Amino acid sequence: MSNSSREAQIASNSLAAAMAQIDAHESTVNAFVTLTTEAATATAEELDTRAASGAWTGVLHGMPIAVKDNIDTAGVVTTSGSRFFQDHVPNRDAPVVERLKRAGAVLVGKAMLHEFCFGIRSQNAVAGQCKNPWNVEHIPGGSSGGSAAAVASDMCVGALGSDTGGSVRLPAAMCGVAGLRPTHGRISNSGSMPVCPSQDTIGPMARRVSDVARMFSVLAGYDPNDPWSAEQPLENFLPSLGDDIRGVRVGIARRAYFTDCDPQVEAAVSEAIAQLEALGVNVVEIELPGFSATHHHASVAIFSDACAFHKKRLREQPELFDPQVLERMRVGLDLSAVQYAEAMTARVRWRRELKELFQTIDVLASPTVHTPVPLIDDNKSLYAATRDATRNTYAGAFAQIPGLSVPCGFAQGLPVGLQLEAAWWQEPLLLRVGHAYQQVTDWHMRAAPLGN
Repeated sequence: MSNSSREAQIASNSLAAAMAQIDAHESTVNAFVTLTTEAATATAEELDTRAASGAWTGVLHGMPIAVKDNIDTAGVVTTSGSRFFQDHVPNRDAPVVERLKRAGAVLVGKAMLHEFCFGIRSQNAVAGQCKNPWNVEHIPGGSSGGSAAAVASDMCVGALGSDTGGSVRLPAAMCGVAGLRPTHGRISNSGSMPVCPSQDTIGPMARRVSDVARMFSVLAGYDPNDPWSAEQPLENFLPSLGDDIRGVRVGIARRAYFTDCDPQVEAAVSEAIAQLEALGVNVVEIELPGFSATHHHASVAIFSDACAFHKKRLREQPELFDPQVLERMRVGLDLSAVQYAEAMTARVRWRRELKELFQTIDVLASPTVHTPVPLIDDNKSLYAATRDATRNTYAGAFAQIPGLSVPCGFAQGLPVGLQLEAAWWQEPLLLRVGHAYQQVTDWHMRAAPLGN
């Protein structure tokens, strides 16, 4: 077969590789609520036909993707992992799905999640428990666990998750892939199930930061139908993704993000920071006195908004919720308007503290998760398990800044993530630093031991 013939078959070949992995490992990992094999095959064939005539669809041409099952897909059931929506079939794609398809992506299925995006374990009554490809006794992270597990199992190249307090970055870290939480308002949330609108954002995942960057370049953009969407221009940053990172100032807040960190996790993250330093970044020790209060105030915002959105369901049909989701969500019913007002004021103060910080540094580096990946059966309530896992991710989400998790090693045989955060709208910088790190490491290319 000639090179031109192989190039013309790139979509079908990529899809075939993904489907082979799905056939081999989906029954073990349970990364999907719904597979869209027939439609994906038709899309790949159409893309190949266009390519054969010289038409290249876009920067994602032929990329197999998974979409978290709280994001609308036309004609494909979208459950949000809940019995309330187990038969819900949207009439149209969410804007983010439209953008991916226009750029040439091929939807292979709807990815597993925790019910209503409200937990760390990625378990729901519709489709069961998603499992970590590195060890199926452990969680894949949440709530976008299926998206990360599918990427880590090579069932797709890219995936969409959503991140309210860490739901892209946490599963990316726990499954050993890269995941970007963009600045709040950078990507449209229209057509997705909300948790906390002032923090919710959809974000891309992939093994390679370069693929995350390609997806982000397509996803970013103003949406007049999303009241939280911002008219913030994004330069064409892809040509400069590989630029030098010498001189980038990287801040380390050891008395915040590293407190009580597992020794293996801390060693992996410290080695990653040393790798960045070898690439020429300037590492700066910093203090973040406001960090300790952010988890409480972010929790008030998240729980209050979730209860406000689900109040009718909580009142009229509580039995349809997963019992642990119901228990955790009901915490919000005991919160007061005064506490919510205090949280909003705390956000203003925290954003101001970070604004001042980002005058002196460019990137804040930390462990994405300060502990090894938890067991599925860890004898903790969903409330406690999620609180523990989100310790390092709530702060950035509360401030609405962008964050990128990249794999940087292992602890107890499971992946560890390096979290990189920056000032608002600085996703291109984060992606450049993450890409540079991946050029000198291979953690992101390690294969999970499924079937080995």
